[in-house]
Amino acid sequence: MKLKVTPFDELPRDRGVRVIVGDHRIALFRVGDDVYAIGDRCSHAEASLSEGEVFDEAVECPRHGSEFDLRTGEPASLPATSPVPTYDVTVEDGTVYLTLEDQ
Repeated sequence: MKLKVTPFDELPRDRGVRVIVGDHRIALFRVGDDVYAIGDRCSHAEASLSEGEVFDEAVECPRHGSEFDLRTGEPASLPATSPVPTYDVTVEDGTVYLTLEDQ
């Protein structure tokens, strides 16, 4: 299922934005001309990753400092050891679209 999310120009640079779609709580990040979407809950302590600080293509959990790769969802530092989900994002004609697997 492909969903229209927001105009690309309205996404803040190098910061997260939380989007809720059904049962999915998703953190969107605009880094340069790229947009990434990962699960918004840290796999270690349930903190909101959309509130974390962005470094290049990674976000740091605001609660305990685990860093997650925005491309893969994999943790790059402890205490998190499990990845967070990632979602396909496209930008078409200045609009951000999110693709969710049909359930």
